[in-house]
Amino acid sequence: MTRARVVLAGLAAAVALGGCGGLQAEVGAGADKTTPVKAGDARDKLKKLAVKGRAPRTGFEREKFGPAWSDVDHNGCDTRNDILKRDLKQETFKPGTHDCIVLTGVLEDPYGGKTINFKRGNDTSTAVQIDHLIPLSDAWQKGAQQWTPDKRKQFANDPLNLLAVDGPLNNQKSDSDAATWLPPRKGYRCAYIARQIDVKAKYALWVTDGEKAAMERILDTC
Repeated sequence: MTRARVVLAGLAAAVALGGCGGLQAEVGAGADKTTPVKAGDARDKLKKLAVKGRAPRTGFEREKFGPAWSDVDHNGCDTRNDILKRDLKQETFKPGTHDCIVLTGVLEDPYGGKTINFKRGNDTSTAVQIDHLIPLSDAWQKGAQQWTPDKRKQFANDPLNLLAVDGPLNNQKSDSDAATWLPPRKGYRCAYIARQIDVKAKYALWVTDGEKAAMERILDTC
């Protein structure tokens, strides 16, 4: 296992969240370990988040969060490949890239539960996409437009906020928050909401009334 992969696996283990009664939460299918955390911890963090209305989307551009999939940790691999390595199983790599560019692998999709065979290619790569659990445009409307460009770049490439998922489901989610979209796989919703809260707490992003209510409803089922 490469040093970069060890670091990412450790991060994945550190941020895995679960529900009541020791419910185990998956961070990514390829994470080596997960750590159960009670839903009460997520509720405590949610209570501390500011509640405000959604700011206008005016001025949002993907470029405001830096080049897509930057190598922010300077390990020689871009963020997309780092997350593919973390979340996929049975990976193969492009020769000569120091196990950086993922060619194939298997994803156990956390959002829908499907097993997806990933194959890099113009017509196949989109079957597995890297989701921002807190979408960039949603973050823009809930605090990120006041950030520095460097902080936005870090946010866009933070492994805590990234997950390899089924491409069509990621497209379906688009820039929705918890009030308007949840993973169809109900068994993953507690982990999904808890991790969204973790991201918002880390970056001091606010929530709307509707978003907070939706998060609370899910946590009540954990």
